[in-house]
Amino acid sequence: MARETGRGEEMASERGRTGRSWHAEAHRTTRVGWLRAAVLGADDGIISTSSLVLGVAAAGSSSGAVVIAGVAGVTAGALSMAAGEYVSVSSQRDAERADLRREERELADHPDEELDELTEIYIRRGIDPELARQVAVQVSEADALQAHARDEIGLDELTVARPLQAALASAGAFVIGGLMPLLAITLGGGLRVGLTWAVTLLALVGLGAIGAYLGGAPPPRASARVLGWGVAALVVSSLIGAAVGQAV
Repeated sequence: MARETGRGEEMASERGRTGRSWHAEAHRTTRVGWLRAAVLGADDGIISTSSLVLGVAAAGSSSGAVVIAGVAGVTAGALSMAAGEYVSVSSQRDAERADLRREERELADHPDEELDELTEIYIRRGIDPELARQVAVQVSEADALQAHARDEIGLDELTVARPLQAALASAGAFVIGGLMPLLAITLGGGLRVGLTWAVTLLALVGLGAIGAYLGGAPPPRASARVLGWGVAALVVSSLIGAAVGQAV
């Protein structure tokens, strides 16, 4: 929030200096970090929990055993998602930091070569060579490392890896997603299997639509994609559970 406020003040200051104004644009890419983790967590929570409880129910287990399995699945799944997201995104962050340290050394040891490299990047993007050189000089004077991070490596402050954010988003979404089929199987009584199927399918369709809306994609296509994979997982889990139940 503080970063956004600071950026707004900087833009206002720039308008005052230049006399020009522009409209603010809200881009979806600023949500990539937490949105990807949240959608993955919710999808995994819905599918894995419903698959687990339906599989256990299909094996002929008691209601108590089904609920215990569901609670254990939601708890273990949320912790696993949090740990997995934190570790994987931390690896991404480590790679980003390593690239930044390398650029920092290159700027200290070979500033002229780095300036030439930045100039070539702007030329390849269609800027006139003379103007590209001027731009390279000016952005380097302002913040050379930031310029190379953005234009050479492709790192941006808004999309940089944030392990804790990804871990919390994924774990929280997993719990929310997993609670829906768990509550359905717990409160469904004699209709628990059918109700769990219905709740799970509706949750998957809703997740696809919400994820598409937040990401700026067509909701029908996203919902169909999430629903298709979810149904496949549920069918396989139910069949395996029924087969195991008959065997034992």
